[in-house]
Amino acid sequence: MPAAHRHDRTLLALGRRLRVAEWGEDKAVSPLLVFNGIGMNLELIEPLAGAMAPRRVVSFDMPGVGKSPDPLVPYTPVTMAMTASIVLDRLGHERADVLGISWGGGVAQQFALQHRGRIGKLVLAATSAGMLMAPGSAAALARLFDPGEFTAGKALHRTLAMLTNGGGTGAPVSLNAATPPSPAGWIYQLGALFGWSSVPLLPLLNVPTLVISGDDDQVVPPLNARFLHAMIPNSRLRTIPGAGHLAMLSHTHEFVAELNRFLDPSPSVDSA
Repeated sequence: MPAAHRHDRTLLALGRRLRVAEWGEDKAVSPLLVFNGIGMNLELIEPLAGAMAPRRVVSFDMPGVGKSPDPLVPYTPVTMAMTASIVLDRLGHERADVLGISWGGGVAQQFALQHRGRIGKLVLAATSAGMLMAPGSAAALARLFDPGEFTAGKALHRTLAMLTNGGGTGAPVSLNAATPPSPAGWIYQLGALFGWSSVPLLPLLNVPTLVISGDDDQVVPPLNARFLHAMIPNSRLRTIPGAGHLAMLSHTHEFVAELNRFLDPSPSVDSA
Protein backbone atom coordinates (compact mmCIF):
# COMPACT_ATOMS: atom_id res chain seq x y z
CA MET A 1 0.00 0.00 0.00
CA PRO A 2 1.45 3.43 -0.91
CA ALA A 3 2.70 5.56 1.93
CA ALA A 4 1.14 8.95 2.53
CA HIS A 5 2.83 11.27 4.96
CA ARG A 6 0.40 13.02 7.27
CA HIS A 7 0.71 16.74 7.98
CA ASP A 8 -1.00 17.72 11.24
CA ARG A 9 -1.88 21.22 12.34
CA THR A 10 -4.26 22.96 14.71
CA LEU A 11 -6.78 25.34 13.18
CA LEU A 12 -9.43 27.61 14.68
CA ALA A 13 -12.83 27.58 12.97
CA LEU A 14 -16.08 29.04 14.37
CA GLY A 15 -14.45 29.24 17.77
CA ARG A 16 -13.47 25.56 17.73
CA ARG A 17 -9.85 24.47 17.91
CA LEU A 18 -9.44 21.39 15.74
CA ARG A 19 -6.64 18.98 14.92
CA VAL A 20 -6.58 18.89 11.10
CA ALA A 21 -4.65 16.41 8.95
CA GLU A 22 -3.70 16.39 5.30
CA TRP A 23 -2.20 13.47 3.39
CA GLY A 24 -0.83 13.25 -0.15
CA GLU A 25 0.89 15.69 -2.48
CA ASP A 26 -1.06 15.58 -5.77
CA LYS A 27 -2.26 19.10 -6.55
CA ALA A 28 -3.61 18.22 -9.99
CA VAL A 29 -6.92 16.88 -8.64
CA SER A 30 -9.34 18.01 -5.96
CA PRO A 31 -8.59 16.81 -2.43
CA LEU A 32 -10.90 14.34 -0.72
CA LEU A 33 -12.49 15.79 2.42
CA VAL A 34 -13.42 12.99 4.85
CA PHE A 35 -16.02 13.27 7.60
CA ASN A 36 -15.27 10.42 9.97
CA GLY A 37 -17.53 8.12 11.98
CA ILE A 38 -18.58 8.70 15.55
CA GLY A 39 -15.69 8.62 18.02
CA MET A 40 -13.17 7.84 15.26
CA ASN A 41 -9.85 9.69 15.43
CA LEU A 42 -7.80 10.62 12.37
CA GLU A 43 -5.34 7.76 12.74
CA LEU A 44 -8.07 5.24 11.91
CA ILE A 45 -8.34 6.47 8.32
CA GLU A 46 -4.56 6.35 7.79
CA PRO A 47 -4.82 3.10 5.75
CA LEU A 48 -7.52 4.67 3.58
CA ALA A 49 -5.44 7.82 3.03
CA GLY A 50 -2.40 5.69 2.21
CA ALA A 51 -4.36 3.68 -0.35
CA MET A 52 -5.59 6.92 -1.96
CA ALA A 53 -2.04 8.29 -2.41
CA PRO A 54 -0.94 10.46 -4.09
CA ARG A 55 -4.41 12.08 -3.96
CA ARG A 56 -4.65 14.58 -1.14
CA VAL A 57 -6.96 13.59 1.73
CA VAL A 58 -8.15 16.11 4.32
CA SER A 59 -9.91 15.37 7.59
CA PHE A 60 -10.16 16.65 11.15
CA ASP A 61 -10.91 15.28 14.59
CA MET A 62 -14.36 16.31 15.77
CA PRO A 63 -14.44 18.27 19.06
CA GLY A 64 -13.54 15.95 21.93
CA VAL A 65 -12.31 13.24 19.55
CA GLY A 66 -8.65 12.36 18.98
CA LYS A 67 -6.54 15.43 19.64
CA SER A 68 -9.25 18.08 19.24
CA PRO A 69 -10.21 19.73 22.56
CA ASP A 70 -13.62 19.10 24.08
CA PRO A 71 -16.57 21.04 22.66
CA LEU A 72 -17.70 24.00 24.76
CA VAL A 73 -21.15 24.24 23.16
CA PRO A 74 -23.27 21.78 21.17
CA TYR A 75 -22.91 21.65 17.40
CA THR A 76 -25.09 20.47 14.52
CA PRO A 77 -24.51 19.24 10.95
CA VAL A 78 -25.16 22.82 9.80
CA THR A 79 -22.47 24.36 12.01
CA MET A 80 -20.03 21.51 11.32
CA ALA A 81 -20.50 21.94 7.56
CA MET A 82 -19.68 25.63 8.03
CA THR A 83 -16.65 24.63 10.09
CA ALA A 84 -15.44 22.29 7.33
CA SER A 85 -15.80 25.06 4.76
CA ILE A 86 -13.59 27.30 6.90
CA VAL A 87 -11.04 24.48 7.26
CA LEU A 88 -10.86 24.21 3.47
CA ASP A 89 -10.32 27.99 3.31
CA ARG A 90 -7.50 27.78 5.85
CA LEU A 91 -5.83 25.03 3.81
CA GLY A 92 -6.25 26.93 0.53
CA HIS A 93 -8.68 24.51 -1.12
CA GLU A 94 -11.45 26.09 -3.20
CA ARG A 95 -13.24 22.79 -3.89
CA ALA A 96 -13.09 19.21 -2.69
CA ASP A 97 -14.68 15.84 -3.25
CA VAL A 98 -16.36 14.68 -0.04
CA LEU A 99 -16.56 11.30 1.70
CA GLY A 100 -18.89 10.83 4.67
CA ILE A 101 -18.46 7.68 6.78
CA SER A 102 -21.33 6.52 9.02
CA TRP A 103 -22.08 9.50 11.33
CA GLY A 104 -19.99 11.64 9.02
CA GLY A 105 -22.33 10.82 6.17
CA GLY A 106 -24.93 13.11 7.71
CA VAL A 107 -22.49 16.02 7.84
CA ALA A 108 -21.36 15.21 4.29
CA GLN A 109 -24.95 15.44 3.04
CA GLN A 110 -25.41 18.75 4.85
CA PHE A 111 -22.14 20.07 3.41
CA ALA A 112 -23.28 19.14 -0.12
CA LEU A 113 -26.61 20.91 0.38
CA GLN A 114 -25.08 23.93 2.07
CA HIS A 115 -21.92 24.47 0.03
CA ARG A 116 -22.81 23.21 -3.45
CA GLY A 117 -20.22 25.44 -5.09
CA ARG A 118 -17.38 23.87 -3.10
CA ILE A 119 -18.05 20.19 -3.74
CA GLY A 120 -17.12 18.12 -6.76
CA LYS A 121 -18.39 14.60 -6.04
CA LEU A 122 -19.99 13.07 -2.95
CA VAL A 123 -19.48 9.58 -1.48
CA LEU A 124 -21.79 8.33 1.28
CA ALA A 125 -20.49 5.20 3.03
CA ALA A 126 -22.31 3.10 5.63
CA THR A 127 -24.71 5.93 6.36
CA SER A 128 -28.34 6.99 6.28
CA ALA A 129 -30.67 9.96 5.88
CA GLY A 130 -30.54 10.71 9.61
CA MET A 131 -33.28 10.06 12.14
CA LEU A 132 -35.58 8.51 9.53
CA MET A 133 -33.59 5.34 8.92
CA ALA A 134 -33.93 1.58 8.97
CA PRO A 135 -32.40 0.61 12.35
CA GLY A 136 -29.59 -1.87 12.79
CA SER A 137 -29.49 -4.89 15.07
CA ALA A 138 -30.37 -4.37 18.71
CA ALA A 139 -26.98 -5.67 19.87
CA ALA A 140 -25.05 -3.30 17.61
CA LEU A 141 -27.16 -0.27 18.51
CA ALA A 142 -26.88 -1.05 22.23
CA ARG A 143 -23.10 -0.71 21.96
CA LEU A 144 -23.29 2.48 19.93
CA PHE A 145 -25.49 4.17 22.51
CA ASP A 146 -23.48 2.96 25.52
CA PRO A 147 -20.82 5.54 26.55
CA GLY A 148 -18.84 2.81 28.28
CA GLU A 149 -18.30 1.11 24.91
CA PHE A 150 -16.74 4.22 23.36
CA THR A 151 -14.96 6.20 26.06
CA ALA A 152 -12.65 3.45 27.39
CA GLY A 153 -9.78 2.05 25.34
CA LYS A 154 -10.38 -1.72 25.47
CA ALA A 155 -14.14 -1.33 25.13
CA LEU A 156 -13.69 0.95 22.12
CA HIS A 157 -11.48 -1.63 20.43
CA ARG A 158 -14.14 -4.32 21.04
CA THR A 159 -16.84 -2.07 19.61
CA LEU A 160 -14.84 -1.18 16.50
CA ALA A 161 -13.98 -4.86 15.98
CA MET A 162 -17.69 -5.65 16.07
CA LEU A 163 -18.39 -2.88 13.55
CA THR A 164 -15.73 -4.11 11.11
CA ASN A 165 -16.50 -7.81 11.44
CA GLY A 166 -19.33 -8.20 8.94
CA GLY A 167 -19.10 -11.52 7.17
CA GLY A 168 -15.53 -11.96 8.30
CA THR A 169 -14.12 -11.98 4.76
CA GLY A 170 -12.00 -8.83 5.00
CA ALA A 171 -8.32 -8.52 5.86
CA PRO A 172 -7.39 -8.46 9.56
CA VAL A 173 -7.88 -4.96 10.92
CA SER A 174 -5.50 -3.34 13.39
CA LEU A 175 -7.36 -1.09 15.82
CA ASN A 176 -4.30 -0.09 17.84
CA ALA A 177 -4.57 3.44 16.45
CA ALA A 178 -8.02 3.97 17.98
CA THR A 179 -8.15 6.35 20.93
CA PRO A 180 -11.37 6.83 22.88
CA PRO A 181 -13.16 10.17 22.67
CA SER A 182 -13.81 12.12 25.83
CA PRO A 183 -17.26 11.60 27.41
CA ALA A 184 -18.21 15.14 26.38
CA GLY A 185 -16.92 14.59 22.85
CA TRP A 186 -18.93 11.38 22.48
CA ILE A 187 -22.15 12.88 23.89
CA TYR A 188 -21.96 16.04 21.77
CA GLN A 189 -21.19 14.08 18.61
CA LEU A 190 -24.00 11.61 19.24
CA GLY A 191 -26.42 14.46 19.96
CA ALA A 192 -25.44 16.46 16.88
CA LEU A 193 -27.64 14.37 14.57
CA PHE A 194 -30.57 14.15 17.00
CA GLY A 195 -33.67 15.37 15.16
CA TRP A 196 -31.74 15.87 11.90
CA SER A 197 -32.92 14.31 8.65
CA SER A 198 -32.01 14.93 5.03
CA VAL A 199 -35.10 13.17 3.62
CA PRO A 200 -37.00 16.30 2.44
CA LEU A 201 -33.90 17.67 0.71
CA LEU A 202 -32.40 14.57 -0.89
CA PRO A 203 -34.18 15.13 -4.24
CA LEU A 204 -32.43 18.53 -4.36
CA LEU A 205 -28.98 16.99 -3.90
CA ASN A 206 -27.78 17.60 -7.46
CA VAL A 207 -24.22 16.45 -6.80
CA PRO A 208 -22.66 13.36 -8.48
CA THR A 209 -23.10 10.84 -5.66
CA LEU A 210 -21.86 7.33 -4.90
CA VAL A 211 -23.55 5.36 -2.10
CA ILE A 212 -21.50 2.46 -0.68
CA SER A 213 -22.70 -0.16 1.79
CA GLY A 214 -21.42 -3.41 3.23
CA ASP A 215 -23.94 -6.19 2.69
CA ASP A 216 -23.52 -7.40 6.30
CA ASP A 217 -23.72 -4.01 8.00
CA GLN A 218 -25.39 -4.60 11.37
CA VAL A 219 -25.46 -0.92 12.33
CA VAL A 220 -26.77 0.80 9.19
CA PRO A 221 -28.43 -1.98 7.16
CA PRO A 222 -28.06 -1.86 3.35
CA LEU A 223 -31.73 -0.83 3.06
CA ASN A 224 -30.58 2.68 4.04
CA ALA A 225 -28.14 2.80 1.15
CA ARG A 226 -30.86 1.72 -1.27
CA PHE A 227 -33.12 4.46 0.10
CA LEU A 228 -30.44 7.13 -0.38
CA HIS A 229 -29.82 5.86 -3.90
CA ALA A 230 -33.54 6.02 -4.71
CA MET A 231 -33.90 9.55 -3.33
CA ILE A 232 -30.72 11.19 -4.72
CA PRO A 233 -31.06 11.93 -8.45
CA ASN A 234 -28.64 10.08 -10.75
CA SER A 235 -26.73 8.53 -7.83
CA ARG A 236 -24.81 5.25 -8.03
CA LEU A 237 -25.07 2.36 -5.58
CA ARG A 238 -22.33 -0.12 -4.78
CA THR A 239 -22.39 -2.99 -2.25
CA ILE A 240 -19.28 -4.67 -0.89
CA PRO A 241 -19.91 -8.39 -0.27
CA GLY A 242 -19.08 -9.68 3.20
CA ALA A 243 -18.35 -6.22 4.60
CA GLY A 244 -19.71 -4.91 7.86
CA HIS A 245 -20.22 -1.33 8.95
CA LEU A 246 -16.65 -0.09 8.47
CA ALA A 247 -15.81 -1.55 5.07
CA MET A 248 -13.15 1.13 4.52
CA LEU A 249 -11.14 -0.60 7.28
CA SER A 250 -11.91 -4.28 6.67
CA HIS A 251 -12.16 -4.18 2.86
CA THR A 252 -9.87 -1.26 2.08
CA HIS A 253 -8.82 -2.51 -1.37
CA GLU A 254 -12.41 -2.99 -2.58
CA PHE A 255 -13.55 0.26 -0.99
CA VAL A 256 -10.75 2.33 -2.55
CA ALA A 257 -11.31 0.69 -5.94
CA GLU A 258 -14.93 1.89 -5.85
CA LEU A 259 -13.81 5.37 -4.80
CA ASN A 260 -11.28 5.63 -7.60
CA ARG A 261 -13.71 4.39 -10.26
CA PHE A 262 -16.14 7.09 -9.20
CA LEU A 263 -13.79 9.98 -8.48
CA ASP A 264 -11.46 9.38 -11.42
CA PRO A 265 -13.35 7.32 -14.03
CA SER A 266 -10.43 7.00 -16.46
CA PRO A 267 -10.07 3.85 -18.59
CA SER A 268 -7.03 2.73 -16.60
CA VAL A 269 -8.93 2.97 -13.31
CA ASP A 270 -12.09 1.33 -14.69
CA SER A 271 -10.09 -1.64 -15.92
CA ALA A 272 -8.34 -2.19 -12.58
